[in-house]
Amino acid sequence: MTPSPISRPLSVATVPPEGLTVEIIADAAERESLAAANDLPSVGRFTARLEARPVGRDGLRVTGRVEAQAERTCVVSLEPFVETIREDVDVRFSPEGAPALHEGEDADPPDQIVNGEVDLGAVACEFFTLGLDPHPRKPGVAFDAAAHGAEAESPFAALKALKDGAQDK
Repeated sequence: MTPSPISRPLSVATVPPEGLTVEIIADAAERESLAAANDLPSVGRFTARLEARPVGRDGLRVTGRVEAQAERTCVVSLEPFVETIREDVDVRFSPEGAPALHEGEDADPPDQIVNGEVDLGAVACEFFTLGLDPHPRKPGVAFDAAAHGAEAESPFAALKALKDGAQDK
C-alpha cells in the first residue's frame, strides 16, 4: 500500500467524548505529492475540516468537508483550467478484527482502526480523489461533433455498409 500524500495520524484514545475538530491545510510539498498521486498538473489549495467523534465502545466517526483547487486539463480542448473540489466526508471506523456492524442494508462497512490510529490526512486525500471529475471540461467548452469531422451516423454505419456491400455480390 502506498503512503498517503498527506498524513495526519490521530490516536483514537485521545479523542474526547464530545469529539475533536481537526483542520488540515496542505503545504506545498503535500500538494505537489497529491497532484502527482492523481496525475494532475498541480493542486493550488487543499484544506479539510474534520470532526472525529467516538461511536459505540471503540469506534470512531469522522465527518466534515474537503475543499481544494486543482489544475486540470480539459478533455475536449486540452486547455488547462482550475477545478474546485468540495466533498463532504462521512466515514466510520472500527477496531481491527471487530465485526462489521451495518446500520442498513446499503451501508458501507466501517474502515479499520489500525494500531489504535486513523489517518485523517489519508481520509481527506481519498475524498479529494473521489471529488475529481473523471472527464474534466473547462467551463463553457462543449464537444462539437461536426467541427471534429464526426458524422451524426451510428458508429456501426460503416459496418452496415460493408455488410450490405458483401450481400450485393
